[in-house]
Amino acid sequence: MRILLIEDDEALCTVLRPVLEKAGFGCDVSASGTEGLELLMHNPYDAAVLDRMLPGMDGVELVRAARRAHCAVPVLMLTALGRVEDRVEGLDAGADDYLAKPFDNRELIARLRALCRRPAETVETRLCCGDLTLDTAALSLTGPAGMVRLTRNENALLEALLRRPGQLMSREVLFHAVWGAGGRGYSGNPDASTHRRAKSAGRSPGGGRSGGKRKPVRQLAGRTGAGCRLPVLSGG
Repeated sequence: MRILLIEDDEALCTVLRPVLEKAGFGCDVSASGTEGLELLMHNPYDAAVLDRMLPGMDGVELVRAARRAHCAVPVLMLTALGRVEDRVEGLDAGADDYLAKPFDNRELIARLRALCRRPAETVETRLCCGDLTLDTAALSLTGPAGMVRLTRNENALLEALLRRPGQLMSREVLFHAVWGAGGRGYSGNPDASTHRRAKSAGRSPGGGRSGGKRKPVRQLAGRTGAGCRLPVLSGG
């Protein structure tokens, strides 16, 4: 299970990260509300733990923004504020649970496990872009020329793009989607990888077998390293 910890207290993060990892949670860490929201929106976390008081965007505002964007990741909010009104505001904003500081790490882990046990919303495992279909459960990409098998990293990379067609995905966001916050396993070009797989499934991004009518993957021209995106296409 993978957790996003959004907390600007560096000392607390230093303590919590190994505690979470020992309990079996992979852990990405962000120190600001704005960066934390971006990570939350672009990565398939099982749960998020966030401080109420954050630089850039406070925890309540962050949760509201995530819920408005239909992000259903369970959220456990931490706070040093002890008033009932503060807890109610956080829960009404969309947090799933609340834990007051200081807290026992054992209770934090127990609450996270409870959140992760809750039935999740059904997530579509077959994603389409034009005549390409990604099956995230089977780790496969199917197109006019047939089906190709994907590695888990390739699958995660394509899934991140296909779930947000038309949206620019920066290289940093794509790295987070595949390898997490500390990932160093890739030194190449992520959009080049999607081009290769799209071509293998039956069509090169410049046309290939489909006669150039569609471009499943499009790198932003003139901005080397800016990232990549998929155009919004209908099937057929």
